[in-house]
Amino acid sequence: MDQLRALQDVAIPSLEGKVSEEEWKLRVDLAAAYRLIAHYGWDDLIFTHMSVRVPGPEHHFLLNPYNLMFEEVTASSLVKVDMAGNPVDPTPFITNPAGFTIHSAVHMSREDANAVIHLHTPHGQAVAAHSDGLLPLTQTAMLVRGDLAFHDYEGVATDHDERERIVADLGTRNAMLLRNHGTLSVGTTVGEAFIRIYFLERACQAQIMALSAGEAINHPPQGTPEIAAEQGAQGLKLAAQFLAWPALLRKAYRLDPHFAT
Repeated sequence: MDQLRALQDVAIPSLEGKVSEEEWKLRVDLAAAYRLIAHYGWDDLIFTHMSVRVPGPEHHFLLNPYNLMFEEVTASSLVKVDMAGNPVDPTPFITNPAGFTIHSAVHMSREDANAVIHLHTPHGQAVAAHSDGLLPLTQTAMLVRGDLAFHDYEGVATDHDERERIVADLGTRNAMLLRNHGTLSVGTTVGEAFIRIYFLERACQAQIMALSAGEAINHPPQGTPEIAAEQGAQGLKLAAQFLAWPALLRKAYRLDPHFAT
């Protein structure tokens, strides 16, 4: 009971004005992403994670506190860790070891992968467990399918040796199905990574629904999945930068502006 009360009473002093303006903006964006993931029902208690790299030669990145629900995450509660997984500043929180393994692998290897999102949704896991992976059954799937990589399951990702294989499997692509595990996306910004994971998750959901409805599946005409993939490669980035992510930020403020504290 005392331990539970201590967790409930943890004070989270505001870091606004105590970190650079650039870092604060990244903290607000990442905290918004956590709240939006919770809003869409894509969280898995406390067990998945999103991160964003903090500018600087140290390659520090921000990760969620392990004992907070996603709807509790705030900009100031995010933990800044180094590439060994150690908190850079004093914090009352701990971080997820598996989260560190996956995210540090991508951040260390891809200079363009400033943001990384990893989820365990039922639809994402179902498609990740399917031998054919993501099928070109919907426009949503076709927009992201050409940018999709695969990584075979190796158990809970606490072995740092797995990082090399994650990096090799991801290559230059920006989304991944972690086989029998879940989904992952990367982006130059939090918004870009979020839009990619949104499309990937919606595509997985639609696929499971379509396959559950029977065998009379309408497949797109030959060549159209490739056309849609080219369109998605450009369109998703533009949507993240100018359209969907700004709108999503406004939504996060409407849901609960406390995330930006």
